[in-house]
Order: sequence, then structure tokens, then C-alpha cells
Amino acid sequence: MSRSTVTPRMKPISPRRSTIISVLDVGTSKVVCLIARLDPVAESDLLRGRTHRAQIIGIGHQRARGLKAGAVVDLEAAEMSIRQAVDAAERMARVEIRSVIVSMTGGRLGSRSFSAEIGLRGESVSSADLNRAFAKASMDSMMPQRSVLHALETGFTLDDVRGIREPLGMLGRKLGVDMHVVTSDEYAVRNLMLAVERCHLEVEAVVAGPYASGLSVLVDDEAEMGVAVVDFGAGTTSVGVFAGGALVHSDAVAVGGNHITMDIARGFTTTLTHAERLKTLFGSTMASASDDRETIAVESVDDEERNAVHHVPKSHLVRVIKPRVEEILEFVRDRLTSAGLGGVMNRRIVLTGGTAQLLGMPELARRVLSKQVRVGRPLGVQGLPDAMKGPAFAAPIGLLVYPQVAGLERFEPVESGQFLATGTDGYFSKMGRWLKESF
Repeated sequence: MSRSTVTPRMKPISPRRSTIISVLDVGTSKVVCLIARLDPVAESDLLRGRTHRAQIIGIGHQRARGLKAGAVVDLEAAEMSIRQAVDAAERMARVEIRSVIVSMTGGRLGSRSFSAEIGLRGESVSSADLNRAFAKASMDSMMPQRSVLHALETGFTLDDVRGIREPLGMLGRKLGVDMHVVTSDEYAVRNLMLAVERCHLEVEAVVAGPYASGLSVLVDDEAEMGVAVVDFGAGTTSVGVFAGGALVHSDAVAVGGNHITMDIARGFTTTLTHAERLKTLFGSTMASASDDRETIAVESVDDEERNAVHHVPKSHLVRVIKPRVEEILEFVRDRLTSAGLGGVMNRRIVLTGGTAQLLGMPELARRVLSKQVRVGRPLGVQGLPDAMKGPAFAAPIGLLVYPQVAGLERFEPVESGQFLATGTDGYFSKMGRWLKESF
């Protein structure tokens, strides 16, 4: 049985230099490509972890094809959706991109925590000691047929003292490190990277969807005190728990907004396209006194009367949507409780994703999950059109923030594992082979 593999590691960007980056959010319902210029910015009390401000210069937004529950099920269709999104972003930005940072929401996202302890070779903690501790924790965290997306340090111990943030130079005998490792199914990641590389693009990094969403919508105080980010995608609902300023848990369930759309289509005998329209325009999780009096037009499809329009009370739509949303929220609650993180629900919940825009969603989440619930919107990014300032675009905006925190990754791919092989060469590998064969 093969050991886990490591996705490409991105080099941290210089806090004093401007740069242009490209990101690709490949979801079940949409593919979004953003090209942005990152300019150095002074430290902010609200967003202390950010070294740059993102200015959007290119946007590509396409309907996703060939994906189900965040995973590739039709390689050619997924490649075409990616090509179209990238082409639109390149035309708007008037640049040609060579590499992208990619989000990952499918592949049964999961996480585990690991601890490792080493004896110090001197009286004080050196950089070599830190590297040995990280290498030991990384080796212990290798799991069969899983790809490591993130390996993040969550704390240090020095002898019997816990909660140490920066042990370098401190005195002691034993150094311990706590690591949080986020993984996904190996072949789900490989197929996603393969679809991207077939577009002649190099994958710089693969970022877990809930991590990206958290980077986009959270302020530092929330991430420090403890918060759960619930990202309602079309095919999956993912959760990222942040505490002590770091991601400490991630999970996903294979139920999302598309399941609500399917329920509406079945309940009203209509097309998926019209069901999505009903959900977007009239969808609500909260019943009101006027719902029985207010009617909505439904294009019913049956054998006898094709595309007939019927008018039904809005309360019928609420009765279809509410149970499914409650089910998703209960899944999230049960998964957090089983992971021993039920206490975080007493702190704060931040909702992102397209389904978070349903009327009454915060109120229902307060009843099922926590009394402190808010809808998260991207922070600290310029050049966004109004349509992209909502929770549905939290993940792609978070991918723009990721290069600023990429240096927090603690996995050593040379010593601890191997980079993920997709079965095809990336862009630069192809160029290198072409040069060797041609000259």
C-alpha cells in the first residue's frame, strides 16, 4: 500500500515586493479564475496576517462541467470549463498566465493532529532542531492513499511548558511540536491537477476549500478566539475550524446546494434550471405569515402538458428547502461533535458559499449550531464587481490570500514524501522536454 503524497509547495512571496498571481477555484457548479496584483501594504490591526493587498485585474467565471461533489468525473469537460475561465481572465487582464493556485473541495477532505518530540542537541532551540521536529511530525503523519494538502504547526512544547508560539533560542531539554495535517483522496487530487495541467498550466499549490474561505472572511480576533467556517458549496459542504490563529480542523460532507435544487425539481416536477432559479430568487429557510398568500410561477414538466406554468404558494417552496438545509446543518453539528469540537459552536460560526445567501439562513444556523452566526464576505480585496462581493466567492478570494501565509506550511517534501505525480507532465516539464528534443 502506497504512502501519502505531498502536493506542490508554494514558495512564500516577499513582503516588500509586488507580484501577479493567478488562482483557480474549481467547484461543482462554477469555475472561477482570478488574476490579481499583490502590492505590499502596512500591517492592519483587523487583518494582521496580510502583507499584501490584492487588486483584481482579470476575472473568468464559467459554469462547471465534468465535476461532481468537487471531484473530476469527466476529464475533457472539466478541462474545457477550466480553459474557458482562464481564457476570459487572461483577456481581461491582458496577460498570459503560466501557473495557478487551485482549490480542492472534493476527495473526502479530512484532517488529523500529530505530535512529535525530540531531544535538543544543545541548551537552546536552533533552526536545525525545529527542522528535525517538523520532519519527525511529517513522517508520523504519512497516511496510505491520501494526499497532504497542508501541514500546519499549531503549537510547541518545551519540556513541560505548553502553548509556546516561537521556541527558537529558548532553553530546554526536549522540544515538541503539534501539527495539523489536511489531506484528501490521492486520486481525486491527481485528477484535478491533471485537468489543470492539460490546459498547459503548472499547479503551484492545492488549497483546501475551507482553509481558503477562512483566509478570505475571518478577522484575526475570530481566528484567535475560535471559529468554525461553514462553506456551503454546490456539491459539498465543508468546515474549517480556526483557533489560536491557525486552522486546527477541516472536514466535508457530500451534501450541498445542488441537493436543494434537486429537491425543488422533484417536488415541483420542473427542470433543474428552473429549480435553481426558484431557489435563487425565492428560496428561504424561514417561513413568514405572507408565504401562504404570496404565489410563485412554476414551470411544470410532465407527459401531458409540456412546460405548463402553475402558481403555487411560496410556503410550498419553504417546506421543500428548509428540511434539506436543516439536514446539512445537523451533519455539520454532528461531525464537529464527533471530532471533539462541539465547544467551538458556542463561540462563533461564519457561513460562506452560495447557499449561505438563502433568506433566513443565519437564523436557522443559530437554532441548529450556535447563537453567534454571521455571513462571511471577502475582506481586503480591491477591484471586485458587486456580484462577487458576497459569500459565494469567499474561496477564490481566499486563494489570493494564501501566498501571504504559504510560509506557514511545515511539510518537507524532499525528506518526508514525494510531490504528487498526475500521470502527465506539467507545463514547464513539457517545455523542458521540447527544448531538449529540438536543440
